[in-house]
Amino acid sequence: MYEWLIAPFVEFSFMQRAMIGCITIAVSATPVGVFLMLRRMSLTGDAMAHAILPGAAVGFMLAGFSIGAMTIGGIVAGCAVALLSGLVSRFTEVGEDSSMASFYLISLALGVLIISVNGSQIDLLHVLFGSALALNNEALLLLGSIASVTLIALAVMFRPLVMECMDSSFLRSVSQLSIYAHMSFLVLVVLNLVGGFNALGTLMSVGMMILPPAIARYWSSRLDTMILLSIVMAVLACYIGLLASYHAAWPTGSAIILTLGAVYIVSFVVGPKGSLMRRMATQKHKHLSA
Repeated sequence: MYEWLIAPFVEFSFMQRAMIGCITIAVSATPVGVFLMLRRMSLTGDAMAHAILPGAAVGFMLAGFSIGAMTIGGIVAGCAVALLSGLVSRFTEVGEDSSMASFYLISLALGVLIISVNGSQIDLLHVLFGSALALNNEALLLLGSIASVTLIALAVMFRPLVMECMDSSFLRSVSQLSIYAHMSFLVLVVLNLVGGFNALGTLMSVGMMILPPAIARYWSSRLDTMILLSIVMAVLACYIGLLASYHAAWPTGSAIILTLGAVYIVSFVVGPKGSLMRRMATQKHKHLSA
């Protein structure tokens, strides 16, 4: 049992770095994901994950697999897409969801083209799917910095974010903080997706942000409990995914996200808050009462 569950993290430094990096992503990204879910913006997170690709691709083209260059490029690209989609929705009749989808599709195609023309298929797969087992000290420092900024920012913006989740129109009517909270929150989404793509790739990093909160929602309706459950679920999935990657040679990002997916399916079926079984039991009770 020790050889299977503990030894890889004791004997190999790359497994230790991978676990530290994944835990950092979990602690940072999942609270952001909770607010994305409560604001019904989960697909916005998916769009932003694709939007950072051209910036990361340009950084790769200029400096190779440089964490700093690819991170700066991803942040610039993600923030640009968020700003452009916001401007389009504000000054035209097109909704923000439609403009976001349009810009992220353009960004995704542009990023794939840049990498394909200037790199190889292996380079493209590395950027799209990441490699948690290849995290170095520079990447861990970046992830720690993003986590620190995220947690501090969420603490400062906690009240406006909660009010926006409850009634965004009321917040806009009584405070000027609404637009600043919204844009700052989108920046946090971009930061965490950029941090996540170093370990999980641009296509998988959004899974760490969205799936744990979706799981937690089936087990609790309290905000603080949802955040805590999301972090715990994400950390456990990272542990299981890394073990699967080590023992079975599965892609790390896919193993982590599939673990979360399995827990999501179980939660959807048997969770105490709005699950399939809960709804069936409620309907049966109403039928008997009638």
